[in-house]
Amino acid sequence: MVDNGRVDPLETLVIDRTVTERGEIVLRRRGDDFEIISNGVFLMDTRNGESERLLVRAALDAFGAPADLLIGGLGVGFSLDEAVLSASPKSISVIEIEPAVIAWHRDHLGAGGLADPRVRVVRADLLAHLAERTDEYDVVCLDIDNGPEWTVTDGNLALYGDRGLALLRSRLRPGGVLAVWSAAESAEFAARLAAVFHRVTTIPVPVPRGVPDVVYLAALEAR
Repeated sequence: MVDNGRVDPLETLVIDRTVTERGEIVLRRRGDDFEIISNGVFLMDTRNGESERLLVRAALDAFGAPADLLIGGLGVGFSLDEAVLSASPKSISVIEIEPAVIAWHRDHLGAGGLADPRVRVVRADLLAHLAERTDEYDVVCLDIDNGPEWTVTDGNLALYGDRGLALLRSRLRPGGVLAVWSAAESAEFAARLAAVFHRVTTIPVPVPRGVPDVVYLAALEAR
């Protein structure tokens, strides 16, 4: 409830609700923050974003040169916002499967990153998009679902398996960097990365409650 311009921090308001091929997705507001709920499971919110920003910042720093950047997953915009704050990306491609999420950015979330001339948003499934095209990138930042161990949408599991990692690797130029966000550490996923990439770094990111988020950096050898 709003009283004299103040938002009740305890009230949860459903802003939009839509059903897709992947199930129900909901945008709701709690106080001054927004939350995205997928199939009844909390997916993300606008409260922190430190690890999502680090995902992009660490990947661009690891590449260390002007980069063509691909971001898998628009989310609430933390990764995109970090990308447009940097002068490093020459181009920024964002692949987002849910049209509702793209619309929410324009209508509710106020994500200014969409207006940056380097940014191109494509509504597509990331694996299908990569399989259908031959575009190459210097940096790929993957922030889809809750990471490799706990996916809300079953179809996203393939991203983090051997086939998905091989496809992601094939779309990176020599010396390229893949960064993967995860809601928790996964030794099994780190091992899969190490089998495909030259160098893998695990960065834990403390959160206010619960286990740390994790950013995985996987780099290819330069030619």
